[in-house]
Amino acid sequence: MLSVWFRVIRVRFLLASVIAVSTALSMNWWLNSSIDILDAILTFAGVMALHASVDLLNDYWDFKRGIDTVTKRTKMSGGTGVLPEGLLKPSTVYRVGIAFLILGSLIGSYFVITDGIIVAIILGFAILSIYFYSTKIVDSGLGEFFVAVKGSMIVIGTFYIQFGQITLESIFAGIVIGTLSSMVLFIASFPDYDADKSKGRKTLVISVGKQKASKLFWLFPFISFSVILFGVSLNIFPYLSLISLLSIPLMIKSGFGLQKNYDSVDRLVPFMSSTLMFSRITGVLFMISFLIPLFSKS
Repeated sequence: MLSVWFRVIRVRFLLASVIAVSTALSMNWWLNSSIDILDAILTFAGVMALHASVDLLNDYWDFKRGIDTVTKRTKMSGGTGVLPEGLLKPSTVYRVGIAFLILGSLIGSYFVITDGIIVAIILGFAILSIYFYSTKIVDSGLGEFFVAVKGSMIVIGTFYIQFGQITLESIFAGIVIGTLSSMVLFIASFPDYDADKSKGRKTLVISVGKQKASKLFWLFPFISFSVILFGVSLNIFPYLSLISLLSIPLMIKSGFGLQKNYDSVDRLVPFMSSTLMFSRITGVLFMISFLIPLFSKS
C-alpha cells in the first residue's frame, strides 16, 4: 500500500521542490555563511507537503473529469494510474491531498508569524493556486506559468525566511529554477493533448498546436541560461554557476527529439525523460555552484 501512495504522490517529481529549497539555502550560505537549521527543516517539510498536495489533487480531478481514463499513460505523462486501476478510492486521495495542503499551510503560518507579510503573500498564493490548479488554472492555459511561478516562489520564500530580504539573487535564481520545472510540465503535456483537449483543459501545447509548441521548447532553457549568464556578468551569481551549461547536450537531445517525435507518444517518451534529466541536472549544478567557492576557501 505504501508503494501505491508513493506512486500517487509522484515521489520522484518532488525532487524539483527539493532542488528549489536547496538552491535558496545554498545561495544564503554563499552570501551569509549561515543557515537556520530548524527553519530549513520546516521549510523542506512545508514545501514537500504542498507539492504532494497539488499532485494528489491533480490525480483526483483528472480522474473525476475522465482525463486519466482516455489518455495513454507513460512513466512521464497521463497521470499515475492509481485511480483508474482502482488501487485507491478517489475520496481518499482527495482527503489526503487536502490534509497535505493543511499541513503545508500550518507550517507556512508559523513563518507568517515569525517573518511577516511577505511570507503571508507567498503562502496565500500557494494555497489558492494549489487548490485551483487542476481546474481553473489549467483550464485557462496558465499551467506552465503557474509551475514557473511556483518554483520561483519556493526559492524566493526560502531565501527570505533565512535572510529576511528579497534580493536580486533570489529573484534571478527563482526564475532559473521555476523555468526549468515548467519545461518538464510543458513537454509532458504533448502525449495528453487529445485527452486534455476533449475534456476542456487548455495547456500551452493545446493553445498553439503541437508543431508550433515543439519549437517553443527552446524558450525554456534559453530563459534559464540567459538569466544565469546575466547573473554571472553582474556578479549576482558566482562565475562557477556557468557549470550549469554542462547540461546543454541533454537540452539539444531533448529539443530535437521533441521536434521530430511530437506526434508519437511512444517515440517521445525517451525525450521527455531526457528533459526531466536536463532540468534536474541543471538545477543541481546551479545549486552546487554556490557551495564550491566556500569549499575552495576552506
